Amino acid sequence: MAKKKTGSGTPATVALEKAGIPFTVHTYTHDPRHEGYGLEAADALGLDPGTVFKTLLADTDRGTVVGIVPVTGTLDLKALAAAVGAKKAAMADPVAAERLTGYVVGGISPIGQKRRLTTVLDDSATGLPVVYVSGGRRGLDLGIAPADLVAVLGATTAPIRRA
Repeated sequence: MAKKKTGSGTPATVALEKAGIPFTVHTYTHDPRHEGYGLEAADALGLDPGTVFKTLLADTDRGTVVGIVPVTGTLDLKALAAAVGAKKAAMADPVAAERLTGYVVGGISPIGQKRRLTTVLDDSATGLPVVYVSGGRRGLDLGIAPADLVAVLGATTAPIRRA
């Protein structure tokens, strides 16, 4: 299937290469008419949607945080708030999310963001050998071991998805 490529050109791939973390690169042609970026990626790449994760930003009373959940579910904002010790959480404005991360909506990678934000990975990832996250642009996903993803992000894991 896909192989690791050096110099793929996004801050996410550069950060992983710099950290010495193995990953695979998976590309597909993004259809701008498709609204579900993660489900589109799973379909286009022939992946189990339960292994493809989306990166979402939420505003809390402790600042903006990142939640990473499978594309087959939704982010449980109450659970995310609890996981970061906040009282409540609300989805971040898409324009603000782009500004904070340096990525466009639909291509926001949890890796290589402009600022390191508190990040929580849904605990369903821990039982998988590999998860797929955005590589920093629409049509680019990266395969990475969940433990490596947690390590490179300084993330925690918690049950933050709603099926």
